[in-house]
Amino acid sequence: MSIRVPPGIRLFNRIAEFREWRRQLLLDRKTLGYVPTMGALHQGHLLLVQEARQKCDHVALTIFVNPAQFAPTEDLSTYPRTLQDDLEKLAALGSGVASAVLVPSVQEIYPSGIELDVSKQTGTFVEVKGLSHQLEGVTRPHFFRGVATVVSKFLNIVQPEQVFFGQKDAQQCAVISAMIRDLHFPVKMNICPTVREQDGLAMSSRNTYLSAEQRQHALVLSKALNLVAQQYRDGERDASRLIKSATDLIQQETAKVQAANCDWELKLDYFCINAPTDLAPIDGDIRDGAIVSTAVFVGKTRLIDNVLLDVHM
Repeated sequence: MSIRVPPGIRLFNRIAEFREWRRQLLLDRKTLGYVPTMGALHQGHLLLVQEARQKCDHVALTIFVNPAQFAPTEDLSTYPRTLQDDLEKLAALGSGVASAVLVPSVQEIYPSGIELDVSKQTGTFVEVKGLSHQLEGVTRPHFFRGVATVVSKFLNIVQPEQVFFGQKDAQQCAVISAMIRDLHFPVKMNICPTVREQDGLAMSSRNTYLSAEQRQHALVLSKALNLVAQQYRDGERDASRLIKSATDLIQQETAKVQAANCDWELKLDYFCINAPTDLAPIDGDIRDGAIVSTAVFVGKTRLIDNVLLDVHM
């Protein structure tokens, strides 16, 4: 399938060609903002691009479905790949907003090859200890190893002055921030607020997997988080009581799905309240703010969301 590249956007498939373009920006003393993505762009991605353009002379994106962050049982083969639509969405932002898109091959990003089974992998990988094993790391134990590895590769390739991530992946932001600090990448990290649909559902490329019925029930993620945020604003500080309120609400939604005899299940993966500094679980009172995170299976689709309590990322 041939791709039509909109005017004003440079599409690169080879790292060396992208680097030639990047080198010219350096010679011209132009700054570059970078938005890493796996494609299937939605409004959340586009707002990151716009934020990057406000702060930098040029904006580059990568579109790369990263095998290293998928387990053998996960949705690598079915993850949406919509390059033509992605380019058109970027072009619709206006002339001079998105300058370049790098869409490299798996073979070039992983010269040693990449197996989904971690025990069979060879080559170089990056792991951020202390921030990767909890929350998402429980269900997806090698996820952040894959994320940190590919982001470090792309920061080396793109060499931006600033990089932009969304708060919806709060743990990912913590992992990448630590990696940038520890490996001395000369890049400023920007974390932008979660973008939501009008009904409160956090925007995600995986939302396209949901049926209309599932999408309505998926609103329980944002409802549970909003309930905790409201109780916190009303003075509740005990993390266990806040978690119980939220999980009770999610269990009620699970019961509704069961009562409707749906041919799919709604199942809570986790609902946690963690310290913003080291992501340690908070057992007693919240004293210095918190990150409240949840993951829920809606049918076969696993959705995540979070809310910050007195925390600014």
